[in-house]
Formats: sequence, structure tokens, C-alpha cells
Amino acid sequence: MTRTDQGYSICDQMFERADMLRTIERLSAIARTKAGARHVLKVPTVRELANDQRLVDIASRFVGPTPVVFRATLFDKSRSANWLVVWHQDTALPLRRRLDDPEWGPWSTKAGVLYAHAPAWALERVIALRVSLDDSTMSNGPLRVLPNTHRRGVLDDEQIKRLVTASAAVDCVTPSGGVVAMRPLTVHASSKSTSDQPRRVLHIEYAASVDFGSGLELAVG
Repeated sequence: MTRTDQGYSICDQMFERADMLRTIERLSAIARTKAGARHVLKVPTVRELANDQRLVDIASRFVGPTPVVFRATLFDKSRSANWLVVWHQDTALPLRRRLDDPEWGPWSTKAGVLYAHAPAWALERVIALRVSLDDSTMSNGPLRVLPNTHRRGVLDDEQIKRLVTASAAVDCVTPSGGVVAMRPLTVHASSKSTSDQPRRVLHIEYAASVDFGSGLELAVG
């Protein structure tokens, strides 16, 4: 296991390969697009995995002793569903209700869930754990991160472009069963796969609390 204080952490061999194969099999029946599926926390095998003590322990290192899981997404990159993701931060959070607060927004609705772009202080209370169901390799479009960029707050496109030019990227590769922890404000991207090997990832998000005060509360599901 590699530990860092740079906005991400790579934890190899958290789960057995056989466990990941069983998870893949159980996920085969869920409705999805070619690229994967949103809001899969309600799927029993995903919720079971999200509440596994090994993941809870990792999340607690970033957001405190009682992390709350609130969202899970399945990413499924393959030759038939191949894409790249440009350098960006994850700044939108799902919320239960809309409030007029100048720190939050713009607002949108995705798959029936209300979202708002969040301020840096709220995003600092969130951690994403990316569980590799398959081997993540240099050739199948792995997650790439710019270390320490989570310390810079919410960035605009020009600021991100300058960081990409000035920073050395890290490729987050790990075998099946490995976990990559990433703070939402870490600038990250992924390239298209050049391999026939699929890269399926469960992206599970935890927060210190669902309550952000002033009536703002994360939507869980």
C-alpha cells in the first residue's frame, strides 16, 4: 500500500481477484449505458462493498472517523466503449433540495437527481474510492492525477491548463482488487484505452457527514 499526502493514495491488493470477479458477475444484470451506470449504491453487491470495513477505514483517513457513503458509479471502459476524460476537478455534488446560496451552483438535474457545484470547503469533506474490478494498466486508460492540486481550491479552465503544463502527472495503476483514493479537487484525467483489456471501476464516494449546514444535505443513493 502506498500512502501519500498529495490528494490521492494507491492501495494495492485490498480485495482478492476472485472477489472482484464475483462483483463483476453480480453487476452484469444491472441497467447501464455502454460507459457504465450512475447511482448504483442501491445495488446490493455495491452497497455491501461500500460498507466493507477496509474501504471505510481508508475513507476515514481522509474525512474523519465516521465516513458516510453517499454515491457510487460504475465505469466500464473497453474497446467498444472507449473514451478520454480531459483534465478537470469533480465539483458537483448530489443534494436533496435546492437552496439559494451564492456559494453553491450552477444547479442541474442528472438522472432525476439534483446537483450543484460545491465550494471548496464542502469538497474537502469528500473522498472517492475507486475500486479496480479489473487490472488497471498503463494501456487501458488508467486514472491520471496531478499531485497536490487539491490544495488550490476550485480552479477554472485556464488555471487547470497552466497546472497541466507545469506539473508531472501520476498514472494510478493497480491490479484487480486495488483501490485508488482521490480527493474531488485533485486535478485528474484519463486517456483512451489502447488495449483489449477492459477497465471496470466502482467509484464510491464518502463524506464526513451528509449535512453541510444551512439546510444543505447530500442526496444518498
